[in-house]
Amino acid sequence: MTIGKIVIPIRGDGAGENVLAHAAALARRFDAHVEAVHCRPRAKDLLPYGVPVPAFLKKQIAESATDLADEEEKTLRAEFDALLPQFGLTLGKGGSTASWREAAGKQIDVIRIHGRLADVVVVAKPDRDRNLGANTLRAALFNTGRPVMMCPMREDHPQTLCDHVSIAWNGSVEASRAVALTTHIISAASKVTVLTAGEDKSGASAEDLLDYLETRGVSAELDRFIPERSIGRSLLERSAAAGADTLIMGAYGDSHEKETVFGGNTQTVVDTAQMPVIMVH
Repeated sequence: MTIGKIVIPIRGDGAGENVLAHAAALARRFDAHVEAVHCRPRAKDLLPYGVPVPAFLKKQIAESATDLADEEEKTLRAEFDALLPQFGLTLGKGGSTASWREAAGKQIDVIRIHGRLADVVVVAKPDRDRNLGANTLRAALFNTGRPVMMCPMREDHPQTLCDHVSIAWNGSVEASRAVALTTHIISAASKVTVLTAGEDKSGASAEDLLDYLETRGVSAELDRFIPERSIGRSLLERSAAAGADTLIMGAYGDSHEKETVFGGNTQTVVDTAQMPVIMVH
């Protein structure tokens, strides 16, 4: 089992190049295909909800939306095609390739539909200052059932990913599911580090995880630590200290709304990560 298809949602928010660079690094490592899905806005999504709109105004909005969508598609597609050679990808199917797909509708709906047939969905880290990306990450995590790689913005492009992965383990259902849905990534890594700061009493221990990985031919190192600050920050710090290039973790053991309002380990990682994080809910 390996990664065969990577889906990335594309829109004109300035994060497309960084997301494509991360997806391309995965595609090169696993000889996989990247499908870029451009979320094309529909005229009806631009109409005010519950407010009567005259027919002539609906027509104007529809025409304007079509013109804007055509222009955005033309610009983004040109940028996409120009970036592929830089990232070692070619248009087509099979091997380290990429394709472009137009999908009309709201981004969260497009992600739900196309993300469910992906081995990994790659999205940008949310930008709280610009209020961008939070809904995209949430839709990918909660509506696809697939692993989601969150990519922090960086000045350089990653040359390789998932060569040394760290796994956040606490014995929870979310952590177990994260391991189960990324075994192909873990098995292909040159090095694996299991991070644990405490375990769910009803779940498997970190030692149990090491035994499980060993049955799959993976020899992992265990890093058991006492967090000096929040567990989320400690996971990122320990991952970086170990030399991992990617963190794998279960996401939102508490509800997303609770963590967003009151804080939580996943939300801390989402807000502060400076490395790619593969999350599974």
